[in-house]
Parts: sequence; C-alpha cells; structure tokens
Amino acid sequence: MSSVTPDQPSRPVDVGPDTRPSGRAGAGRRVPAPRAGEPPRRRAPLAVAAGVAAGWAAITSCLPVVVVLWLFQLSEDAASLLGAVRAGLAGWLLGHGVPLATGAGPVALAPLALTALAFWRLTRAGVHTSRAIGARGSRSVPRAVTAAGAVGIAYAVLGALAALAVGTGGPGVSPVRAGVTLGVFGGLAALVGAARTTGVAGLLAARAPAPLRDALRTGLVAGLLLLAAGGGAAGLAVATGGGDAADMIGAYRTGVAGQAGITLVSLAYAPNATVWSASYLLGPGFAMGTDTAVRTSEVSVAALPAVPLLAGLPRGPVDGLGAGLLAVPVLAGMAAGCLLARRLVRLAAEERATLRWAGLLGPAALAGPVAGLLLGAAAAASAGPLGGGRLAEIGPVGWQVAAVATAVIGVGALLGAATTKVLARPAAR
Repeated sequence: MSSVTPDQPSRPVDVGPDTRPSGRAGAGRRVPAPRAGEPPRRRAPLAVAAGVAAGWAAITSCLPVVVVLWLFQLSEDAASLLGAVRAGLAGWLLGHGVPLATGAGPVALAPLALTALAFWRLTRAGVHTSRAIGARGSRSVPRAVTAAGAVGIAYAVLGALAALAVGTGGPGVSPVRAGVTLGVFGGLAALVGAARTTGVAGLLAARAPAPLRDALRTGLVAGLLLLAAGGGAAGLAVATGGGDAADMIGAYRTGVAGQAGITLVSLAYAPNATVWSASYLLGPGFAMGTDTAVRTSEVSVAALPAVPLLAGLPRGPVDGLGAGLLAVPVLAGMAAGCLLARRLVRLAAEERATLRWAGLLGPAALAGPVAGLLLGAAAAASAGPLGGGRLAEIGPVGWQVAAVATAVIGVGALLGAATTKVLARPAAR
C-alpha cells in the first residue's frame, strides 16, 4: 500500500493553455486543467511581448545594414559611427519600401535581400508573440490577428522613430509614411508566423477546396522555378562580365573594407537582379533609366552607375542559341504541371479512382494566375527610382510581368499536366 505524504508532493507540469504541437498532431486531445491549488502560469502582457519581439526583429535586421554602409563609407573616407547609424537607419527604412528624399531626387529602390531578412525576422516575432500570450496551437483566428496586430503597431512606432532620427541631418523621410508602411509590413509578416504557430494556417488549408490547394501549390512551384532560372541567368551574366565588375570595384580606389562594403551593397540588390532577369526571360524586360529598355528583342541603356551588379547587363538582342532562353518560362510551367499531374495520378491510384480531366486541367489553368500574381508582385517590389532625371525608372513594370506570366505559365502548366497524364496511362494499366 502506497500513499503520498504532504512533504512529497508530485511535481506539477506547466502545460499552459495547450500542450499540442502546431499543425495536425495532437488534434482532438483535451488539455488538462490546472490542478487544484496550483497557481496559473503568468503570461507576458501582449504589449510587452509584441514590443520585445518587434524590437529584436528591428535590431537584427538593421544592424547588418549599419555595418555594411559603414564599410561602404570607407570607400569615400567619410566613415563615422553616427553617420553609419543614420545611413543604416535610412537603408533599413528603404528596405521596407519607405522612399527617401535626397538632393538628387527620390530614392525608392528597395534592396530585396534586406526586405527578405526583415520579413523573416518579423515572422519570428509573430511566432514568439503568439507563444508568449499562450496562443500556441489554439487555432484561434482572433488571437493570431491580435498577436500580429500588436507586432505591427510596435513596429510602426519603431519605424516612425527611425524616420525622425534619419531626418536630423540625413535624407528626408516622412515619419507618418514610415510608421504606416512599417506597421502594415510588420503586421502582415507577423501574421504569417502567428498563423502557423496558432494552427490557423493548417486549419484554413484543410478547409480550402482541394483544386484550390493544388492550383496554389503548382503556381508557386512554377513561379519559384522561373525565379531560380532568372537567378541562374543573372549569376552567369555577372560571372561572364567579371572583368568589368572588377574594374568597377577598382575604380573606387579604396581599401579592402571599402571594397567589401561595395560588394555587400551589390549583394543586397542581387534578389532585385534575379527578378529583373526573370522578367527578361518572360519578355517584358526591365528599364535601367528613363526611356531605356532591356529585353530579349531590344537593349537600349544610357550611362549607368559604376555598380558591379550591372556588369552582367546584356549587350544587345538575343540571337542564335540564346533564343532558347525564350522557352524557359514555358518549361517552368510544364515542369510544375508535370509535378501536379504525377501527384494527382498517384493519389488516384492509391484511392483506386479515375483521375478526370477536369480535376487535372482546372488546377493547372489556375496555376497561371497564381504565378502571375507572385511574379507581378515581385516585379513591382524590385522596381523604383534611384533619384531624379534619367534614373527615375529602374526595374520592370509589375502588371506587364503579371499578365505575361499568367498566360505563359498557364499554357505551360496545361501542356505539362496533360502530357504527363497521357503518358501515365500505359503505366497505370
């Protein structure tokens, strides 16, 4: 016979409001209620949790910019801690899409590498805030939105403060514009992390119709394949023009630190070049200044800044074997359509059912608009002015890229899906 004495209490386990992991695991499990006499676990206030998470996201995304721009300033023998901090804050705001007013005109060409870093850090802020308020695994849409909104508000305050700091002796930045832009950016990014942590993302995916899920998956795959092809083409072009890039870096006549800063600034705009290259492969191309065009059928550019990344610009229209580049967008759509068909054929075989044409061609056709929206948004985000005059137009036109991508990838996905289904019939027998 055993007994529990008062001086040997069982150790309580703090389970919080939910011990289930995010996703479908643990669905339907009832969360144990707190034991009698056990004090409830203290949660961090929402404002504190969101403020700390947003502040850490801001620090981890802004500090690399300060270091890079400090190195870049070494090329001009004008490096100072205060100047680097002010320039870093300005670059940090620019990475979120906040335009800067300079003596040469407005600057709004966001470095997408910094944009991606800030977005990732803010998704983590959404994750940490959701956990701090006890919303993990709750599958509660209001709690996910609340956590994301709190992060967005805290990030908006930080953006307005950064704009005020930059405005004292640096480029002109509107605190209101900075606060609104960073608030929306931070809220949307944090919502991605909060939705996954609370399980809302999995819940919405489970409730969405299967053809819609297949279309989203196929369109995203096609868009990412085309961006990967664009990145490969851009990298190959820069490598081919490596001598020109080296001459551009050497023209700054700076030390190793300054050259490293110039190289890192170029790398910050590498994702922009990837999107521009994908737009080039699609056909609309991009502009490198007012009244300029870089397309497979035409290349007309004016004098450009001495930036190593621009050493890979094409010299003229595509001819000869280079014309095969025009097939890359169609091949990306066909590859995505092939993957869609193989997946649906396999599922139909497992369920001993027949895959109907409508169930295959419908998602394949919808993949075109999905990829078009993705690539059009990326094109719009990668473009912007670098000042007034001839540099007022840099990058592709978003709606043109979206329209062409919708048509080309949609046709490619249909061809790939239909061909895969036809070729899979003998194997199925």
